[in-house]
Amino acid sequence: MKSIHIAGALAVLLAACSPTSPVEESEVAMDNMTLTSAAFSEGATIPDRYTYNLRGQCNGGNFSPPLAWTGAPDGPQSFAILMSDPDGGNWLHWLQFNIPANASGLNEAISGPDVGVKGMNDFGELGYGGPCPPSGTHRYIFTLYALDTTLSLAEGASRGQFESAINGHVLDTAQLMGLRAGK
Repeated sequence: MKSIHIAGALAVLLAACSPTSPVEESEVAMDNMTLTSAAFSEGATIPDRYTYNLRGQCNGGNFSPPLAWTGAPDGPQSFAILMSDPDGGNWLHWLQFNIPANASGLNEAISGPDVGVKGMNDFGELGYGGPCPPSGTHRYIFTLYALDTTLSLAEGASRGQFESAINGHVLDTAQLMGLRAGK
């Protein structure tokens, strides 16, 4: 009798973990959005103009690159952008949220455009801080989030606060990856 209960429990667990579970289906349904930039293409080098200005290492203008997106889901209440460097300890270069739902892109601007709310990057500054790897080639991942809410976060919010606030509110995401090599 005990082996029947164990076999039944195992069957329930396996069914819950199967590729057709509702959670995984909803995750697969995402990724309809695309994120592009007129400044660089997927996997290409991010131009100097968009790098951080750090004496002796990088001398860019710290302009955020222009971004455009298509294929947004129905009903977003806002968008958010996050840029990180997975090769540099997941360094946060850009966090901007509560971008209006009718937006389909962001213009280039020093430290990021004045739209929505700027979060705190790992340079200790608001908004955008461009790539500036100390050595080697680093990947920079721009992630766009379509959210079903506007976030109740103040300017200067941290990545942790942002990630907690979007939990359960992501309708779709899109990513763009650019490269930068250290000098």
